Amino acid sequence: MASTLNFLRLLADPTRLRLVLLLEQEELSVAELQEILGMGQSRISSHLAQLKRASVVEDRRAGKNVYYGMVRKEDPNAARSQLNELIRTLASEVPETAKDATALKLVLRKRSDKARAYFDELAGKFGRSYVPGRSWQALAHTLIALLPAQTVADLGAGEGTLSQLLAKTAKKVIAVDNSPKMVEFGARLAQEHGFTNLEYCLGDIEDPPIEKGCVDLAILSQALHHAIHPERAIAGAHRILKPGGRLVILDLLSHQFDRARELYADHWLGFSEVQLHQWLEESGFHKVEITVVAREKESPHFQTVFATGTK
Repeated sequence: MASTLNFLRLLADPTRLRLVLLLEQEELSVAELQEILGMGQSRISSHLAQLKRASVVEDRRAGKNVYYGMVRKEDPNAARSQLNELIRTLASEVPETAKDATALKLVLRKRSDKARAYFDELAGKFGRSYVPGRSWQALAHTLIALLPAQTVADLGAGEGTLSQLLAKTAKKVIAVDNSPKMVEFGARLAQEHGFTNLEYCLGDIEDPPIEKGCVDLAILSQALHHAIHPERAIAGAHRILKPGGRLVILDLLSHQFDRARELYADHWLGFSEVQLHQWLEESGFHKVEITVVAREKESPHFQTVFATGTK
């Protein structure tokens, strides 16, 4: 009974309860727990030490890494199942558990993504020598040319550089922006370049002026951090998509460069992978994928996150 009471005292702390819930599902390193919980290393290590002294968790070394997991004991009676039920009840009172579950999925996906780890290791090496004909602009032109003829919504399109690239192969492109001058300028460019399948609309990305369920692909390219309510923009994109349609988001990963608000009129200082994942799922998207695709070498070292989801 004494050990059970001690266990319950440990669970009275919300952070230790969150740790137990996570480690029941998977062995995790301190670094992974930092990423999931958004806490410092010393705080997490202190809580893990208390759980380890109480024989609740154990650690396992794998090369340079140390992984923590729950101690698995055979319990001949119903005490353990009752404790598990109690843990679940306590967890329902901790609002962070839903976020933790999403963050855990992202951490495990990163761990298993060997190709991503490989290219992370090579990051910065490819560009050290000149390779004729290779540029991100050329790659973008090539990939867009391979898109099938479909209806595309470019939400927060600005003057529409991306919209005009898409219009070369798309059945129809609807470019939405809340700046009258941007819409006027983009529409004039489209007319000059002969794009009859490119339509510019004045409107808010949080409530796009587009008919429900008529779009195959919706794109939010570096536009979401200007929205007052980004989750509404994602929900708005879901509304205008056909069943099976896809949303693509390119935006900044969370950063601390506060001057972006003044310099670029940014309302949000980027977004975390977990935040985007939650908003996509809450809006009804499935097959959600989140990846960091670019890291700037120059200060303030912005990172670009790529997110997709299917309606």
